[in-house]
Amino acid sequence: MLTALHLMKRNLAKVPHSATALDAAKLMRERRIGSVFVEQDSAIVGIVTESDLVRDVVGMSLAANHIRVKDIMSSPVIGVDERSPITEAADLMERNGTRHLAVFKANQIVGVLSVRDLLHPVSVDEF
Repeated sequence: MLTALHLMKRNLAKVPHSATALDAAKLMRERRIGSVFVEQDSAIVGIVTESDLVRDVVGMSLAANHIRVKDIMSSPVIGVDERSPITEAADLMERNGTRHLAVFKANQIVGVLSVRDLLHPVSVDEF
């Protein structure tokens, strides 16, 4: 059985809660990823995705260098345990209308799982 642990990305991208939407977008571009976690006082307090940037900044004709990630982030962060089957992760994404999930181990975020990550087993026929 494939679990979130098998497919998650471990190298978490984080920005401080005071960072701008532009900072988050630049980090996503640099790392070729679709989301960043928002950190405050060493704790992850939210997540900002490409969709948030498009919908809440670009789509509202706002200046990305003036909008703080804390104002557009999704919080609390939705996630699954690292031992959860990928089918459970996919169901959770569907129910919550999200394309990114935190992966937890003992209440700590240890990875991120995107809908793109869920496609990998299908593309290499691991099911």
